[in-house]
Amino acid sequence: MLQVVPELETGGAEQTTIDVARAVIAAGGKALVATRGGRMTARLVADGARLAQMPVNTKNPLTMLGNAARLVALIRQEKVSLVHVRSRAPAFAALWAARATKTPFVTTYHGIYSARGGLKRWYNAVMTRGDLVIANSDYTRAHILAEHPVDPDKVVAIPRGVDFDRFNPSWVTPDRVEAMRRDWGLAADDRRTAFVLAARLTRPKGHLTVIAAAAALKAQGRSDFVVVFVGDDQGRTEFHQQVARAIADAGLDEVVHIEGHCDDMPAAYLAGEVALAARTTPEAFGRTAVEPQAMGRPVIASDDGGMTETVVDGVTGWLVPPGDAEAWAKAMARAIDLGPGGRREMGQAGMTRARQLYRVETMCAATLEVYERVLEAHA
Repeated sequence: MLQVVPELETGGAEQTTIDVARAVIAAGGKALVATRGGRMTARLVADGARLAQMPVNTKNPLTMLGNAARLVALIRQEKVSLVHVRSRAPAFAALWAARATKTPFVTTYHGIYSARGGLKRWYNAVMTRGDLVIANSDYTRAHILAEHPVDPDKVVAIPRGVDFDRFNPSWVTPDRVEAMRRDWGLAADDRRTAFVLAARLTRPKGHLTVIAAAAALKAQGRSDFVVVFVGDDQGRTEFHQQVARAIADAGLDEVVHIEGHCDDMPAAYLAGEVALAARTTPEAFGRTAVEPQAMGRPVIASDDGGMTETVVDGVTGWLVPPGDAEAWAKAMARAIDLGPGGRREMGQAGMTRARQLYRVETMCAATLEVYERVLEAHA
């Protein structure tokens, strides 16, 4: 089985690629991944999957044509049974290769792609041209059916899954948590409530909203909190600098920390008390709203997109209007004032719900069922 994904740096689509590859191998199959590469490739190979490195992250038409030829050769050489693509740019090359080799073709619609014109809608629609289309949430499935003239029976909602072996608070040693807090510059006796926003440094992830909310809390005289941004800029240095300037201009250098990429997210969530998922545009699913719940941490999330399915307002966290800094400040104040006991109770409710609904084994089993369905139809 061949998955095609632009890169394996970090993110929900990338983690799902690795999860499904592992499931294919466990089921007795061979897992191939065509990708430019990235820091997650070591995990992929360690699980027994094979890497086919090629520039499938490009939007250059000539390179995309070359990728189509490379994929045709790979499909024929490895006797690939099914192609599964997870992003628009490589989908064109993968679709062409699948059609040329008469190989079944599945897509996963990972994002809420905007389209202001016909050309962009046509570009997005490549993700609906699979034999079956996987939507990563009910919200995403509704978006696909509203945007594209596709048969509803072809679109299957499979929520992303969380690896509860990795995201298990019982298996994170105290020294990992203490090391994380030291890396963040937090002293052992720092009693401030720590908020963790785990996301790439990109504008839609809501960093500027959180900075404005932190400034509002500081203006109220509050000094009982700290905010940690975990995630790298992936070369987006201009926005990184904008975030740093916003922190400095608000006088929040001691309150808001930019920490970059983190390889130990389970420890990072435990090093904080509350997770933030502050995206300003609709999130298709929102893994960073589910993973902290798996670690027993309440979440403040944008009241939009897939996160309205994964966070129960007032029970496992709080849902807040996206981009509304005043509302975010109020929600953060509620989380602080709830105290450790109240946050622990809310976190436990989130952990229980996440384990019921978002197990990686459930996601992988449903994905393999899609593969079987498509393969049987072709047979």
